[in-house]
Amino acid sequence: MPSEAKSINRVKVRINGEDYYVKGTVPTEYIKQVADYVDRKMSDLSQNYPDLSRTRIAVLAALNITDELLRLKQEYEEFLTTFDEELKG
Repeated sequence: MPSEAKSINRVKVRINGEDYYVKGTVPTEYIKQVADYVDRKMSDLSQNYPDLSRTRIAVLAALNITDELLRLKQEYEEFLTTFDEELKG
């Protein structure tokens, strides 16, 4: 069965005061939500560390977001392990 071609959405977003065009097959609102999240993280860091360059702010935001992701993955794996143990019972 041939797979359907997904439409590509192109969205203009603003992150840390700069405009970017982001393309993706996910809904436009999701792209905006992701960009808003990154923008908030960078804005928070910019306010807390006004002397840091945009590059350093971006790297710190990436590290913080990755930390959140890895912690959530770990919690999810622990949840699945606990759930599986309870099922086996």
